[in-house]
Amino acid sequence: MKETWKHCFVKTNGVRMHYVTQGEGKLLLLLHGFPDFWYVWRFQIPALAKHFRVVAPDLRGYNKTEKPEGIDNYRLNLLAGDILGLIHALGEKRAITVGHDWGGVVAWSLAAFNPEAVEKLVILNAPHPNMYISRTRTLLRQLQKSWYVFFFQTADIPEEVLSQNEYLFLKNMLRHSFAREETLTEKDLEIYAKAWSKPGALTAAINYYRANMNPSVLFSERTIAFPKVKSPTLVIWGERDVALSKDLIVDTQEFVDAPYSIKYLPKCGHWVQLEEPKIVNRYLLEFLGDS
Repeated sequence: MKETWKHCFVKTNGVRMHYVTQGEGKLLLLLHGFPDFWYVWRFQIPALAKHFRVVAPDLRGYNKTEKPEGIDNYRLNLLAGDILGLIHALGEKRAITVGHDWGGVVAWSLAAFNPEAVEKLVILNAPHPNMYISRTRTLLRQLQKSWYVFFFQTADIPEEVLSQNEYLFLKNMLRHSFAREETLTEKDLEIYAKAWSKPGALTAAINYYRANMNPSVLFSERTIAFPKVKSPTLVIWGERDVALSKDLIVDTQEFVDAPYSIKYLPKCGHWVQLEEPKIVNRYLLEFLGDS
């Protein structure tokens, strides 16, 4: 794929953040999850850039963005603060915010606690944080799907296992999470491995789980009091997600005090934007049409 976007860096919330950008107009952010980086949006950037100023950052700790040491540096409030700082560093007060997986969790938090900063919100296969915590605790099916979350709590072992044999375990874990495994090519996997191999990148990615989904959080009776989202919200959900049960998205409208809609993709796994890019792009542009 010929690159038509630019690579840039900016300082936000104390970290040097790398991002890819293309297009002009209203600011539209694309926030990736685990174990991705900006590259997961390669089919969305050119399509959306025809209408918006698209910015796809590497989140804190990923790929070319700075990687602070220590688990506490990956708490959700800091991750959301990075994106709020990014919006301001780009000369804007608000942005359309699209998030997948951990990027979706960050987007939920940003929209809840900084409603003035999010014009519209789009979530791809990322449950609301309180929904994930409460239903992982009570649903055996989701508890089983979340095995890797508990594996990631141990020190050093996950990094060792995931990086062995040129990241073979992580490559297979990623490939098998697609409903259609052929979607991800060997070239794609090598591009991912190059990002994972950057010093500190793997530990930083796993620290998202250690900081925000450790047993003291998952099995606590207390949850963070998230304000309701005030931004119009669209959820796009691949129903064949191997890591996240569809139960996690039921009743999500309870967390939104604004127009809310959901689109299900029954033949897709976790990475809807890669498995059905044309459909996802169409849903995005329909939702954002009057932005």
